[in-house]
Amino acid sequence: MMNLSDPVARARLRTAAPSLLLVALVILIAAVTPGFGTPQTLLEVLADTATLYLLAAGQTFVTLIGGVDLSLQAVASLSSVVLAMLVARFGYGAFVAAVLVGTVFGLCSGFVHVRLRVPSFVATLATGGVMSGTALLLSDAHSIPIGENGREYLTVVTGNLLGVPHVIWLGAVVLLVGMVVQRYSAFGRYSMAIGAGEPAAWASGVRVERQKIICFVLAGTLAGLAGVVLAARMASGSPMLANELLLPSIAAVVVGGTAVTGGVGGIGRTMIGALIISVVRIGMIFVGVNIFAQQILFGTVLIFAVGITIDRSKILIVK
Repeated sequence: MMNLSDPVARARLRTAAPSLLLVALVILIAAVTPGFGTPQTLLEVLADTATLYLLAAGQTFVTLIGGVDLSLQAVASLSSVVLAMLVARFGYGAFVAAVLVGTVFGLCSGFVHVRLRVPSFVATLATGGVMSGTALLLSDAHSIPIGENGREYLTVVTGNLLGVPHVIWLGAVVLLVGMVVQRYSAFGRYSMAIGAGEPAAWASGVRVERQKIICFVLAGTLAGLAGVVLAARMASGSPMLANELLLPSIAAVVVGGTAVTGGVGGIGRTMIGALIISVVRIGMIFVGVNIFAQQILFGTVLIFAVGITIDRSKILIVK
């Protein structure tokens, strides 16, 4: 029997809670709707999760340093527009261009936050507005379908390898590389140190500003990659394609156990959080819950998750 009065036992339980919740949800939904437990359905859940995870993984890098990026859905939407506009003419080069769009705007967000000393939520909200406006101008506020000349290139995302969709393999690669970077690289250690205590990181000689900018660049790059995946799977780009993914991506990070105050969590935990969000969303569809109730649920889950994971010792006054 676990002694919950022991701080170590409570910490272990808090770490294991997302994984236990995920298993319980899958068992519960599969028991209520047997079709949910089929291999094909589970592959579809993983494929949908991979897209969400790319956004959430980028958000994790920023959250670990104690920030938040509210522009990621705009980055993904703009990248989808760029891909749809260029893929027929430039082929695979359009994929690179679309991802680079995310990288550039991630750099802009990091610069505004770090160099101009603007709070991260304000900086990214502003750059997100710029990106949304750019996407609307480029697309003339319309969805851009990818024609037959461009669809042949989309199989790099929509195809299968060994019976598993490419997008799942892509999510697995991002997960593996991200975990290695966070656990074994100086960048990963410095990011955790900044989130745990930025003044101490400065005093230790960490180049805090550079680390922060790199986090925003990674977030933008992964959001651009998410936009490419969305556009390929939908065979179109749209300036509003990823608008509904911001709240779920933040919820995935926090539900997975990464504290919004930074310094605790990681990209591996975010995968568990993304799976929980996807299982809940798709499970509600199987059970027959109104689709509009999803945002209500995500908002409620986010409130409770933040309440559990937030480190109040870092925030003496909540504003």
